[in-house]
Amino acid sequence: MRWFGRKSADLPPLFLSIPGSEARSLFPSSPQSQLKEVFLTNPVGQRAVKLVAGAVGTLKIYATEGDEAAANLLCRASLLEQMTASLLLNGNAYLQIVEALGAPAQLFVLPADRMNIETDDKGWPRRYVYKAGRRTTVVPRHDELARTQVIHIRALNPTNEQTGLGCLDAASAAAAIHNKASRWNKALLDNAARPSGALTYDPADGAALSSTQFTRLREEIDRQFSGSDNAGRPMLLEGGLKWQPLGLTPTDMDFCAIKEAAARDIALAFGVPPVLLGLPGDTAYANLREAGRALYRQTVLPLAERIVSEVGEALADWFGPLRLAIDTDAISELAEDRERLWQMVSAADFISAAEKREMLGFAPLPSPAK
Repeated sequence: MRWFGRKSADLPPLFLSIPGSEARSLFPSSPQSQLKEVFLTNPVGQRAVKLVAGAVGTLKIYATEGDEAAANLLCRASLLEQMTASLLLNGNAYLQIVEALGAPAQLFVLPADRMNIETDDKGWPRRYVYKAGRRTTVVPRHDELARTQVIHIRALNPTNEQTGLGCLDAASAAAAIHNKASRWNKALLDNAARPSGALTYDPADGAALSSTQFTRLREEIDRQFSGSDNAGRPMLLEGGLKWQPLGLTPTDMDFCAIKEAAARDIALAFGVPPVLLGLPGDTAYANLREAGRALYRQTVLPLAERIVSEVGEALADWFGPLRLAIDTDAISELAEDRERLWQMVSAADFISAAEKREMLGFAPLPSPAK
């Protein structure tokens, strides 16, 4: 007879048997809770997303090959900004092509959280299902002429072949810590940044407070001495009561360092230099200038080039051979890099003028008429 270990293999792990542990989670896990934690209620995350999306939205797009009307479609009201924000937060950006007179007339950004992808037998996307409330709209990937109807741009996601991976998962832990530290600091301010102290009852006869006396004393303290409005208010004690002041050490109260570390992790997740978000550190002009250049070189331009290349490839089904590019000459943060390039090319006497124009991005000069 087995007295010990009976059905031990069927028992759940110890940490699962703790009451209430199944409802407790360290960090937000659902997309809605992560979005609220990172973007809606966190100033660092919101500023980081708006900084990158706003920078991409101000870029000038032009066509180096093909119809310029394709580039004009991308330059319409906040289209690039919305696509960038969707890529950063959700990892996916969906563009629907609206046709008029046999040509794309406008591009619309579809919310990524309302889109579902239906695949064929081989696993390739076949159509997109858009759900808004009780209404469902099915949009095929291509029309009868094999022209793209929905442009799906996804961020790198090694775990899924159809959908991208945004920055919410990476930033949610730091954002949760940052928000909890803010709530802790507010609670400290509401309580005069320290526990007010402890009342001790030490009568000569050694008697204890009755339950009625204890309740009345507690209500009196909550009403007249708790909260930031009553900070520093003198307390009148009755016989037998003594006031024992208490306080927190500076280490216990130093949540600024915790918030700063969490804020830097949030900035790192979105690829933004912390100095551009107003975080404490070296804020000299030279550092800000280098941080602005790093933002464009490492985050803004790679993301914008990914968007422009994939949109250009999809619009080529409508406009024919097409190549879209970003006008980097219009970016003030990269003016010094452009100036150094001009000096290097101008000083190179071993290349021709036509080669210099090509290196600087200019079209070749027309051949002289014979």
